[in-house]
Amino acid sequence: LHGVDLRVGAGAIVRLVGRKGSGRPTTVKTIMGLVQGQGSVQFKNTQSLGEQAFGIAHRGIGYVPENRDIFPKLTVHQNLTLGMKKANQAGRWSAGDMYTLFPRLKERQHTEAGVLSGGEQQMLTLCRTLMGDPELIMIDEPTEGLAPKIVELVAEYLRELKRRGMSVLLVEQKLTIALEVADRCLVMGHGQIVFAGTPAELRADATVRKEWLEV
Repeated sequence: LHGVDLRVGAGAIVRLVGRKGSGRPTTVKTIMGLVQGQGSVQFKNTQSLGEQAFGIAHRGIGYVPENRDIFPKLTVHQNLTLGMKKANQAGRWSAGDMYTLFPRLKERQHTEAGVLSGGEQQMLTLCRTLMGDPELIMIDEPTEGLAPKIVELVAEYLRELKRRGMSVLLVEQKLTIALEVADRCLVMGHGQIVFAGTPAELRADATVRKEWLEV
């Protein structure tokens, strides 16, 4: 990363896009304390760079990794329960909310997570992070490798986050349906931000799309 400077405001959805190797996952992992970085990362006007990941999570930052990281031998419901910051302490999101968002998870709540399909595991990972009651959620490639029907479910999940005023940093490689819900788009290339603007401005900038996004 080289001089990356970005801001996610309260209730805003910011998309971070770019080709593979551009630095998008490294950016969110640095914010989450999983990669060592230099400079400053501030959350609610408090410095968090240098803290351990669990401390950053307790501050109110949630992270949905690309590789999902579900607990395969635990049931769907047990995975959701493990996402809570404190046992039996209700947050803004409940298991009932998760089952409303994704009825398929309700059907499989007593099933071991390891036998779920890839799309179901992605739903579970998204919901488990919300159970931690974050104020900012960072989502890495939520639609990668998913069927179009599941992609639409993920898009509805993002719309619900927007309706509830959640702050979201959404990391993606492709220009997808998520553009509908983004307030701002950032394009990364060679470890730095090469474009910042609205979704409409990105759609209109053929030069940026050709140089930094299209294959």
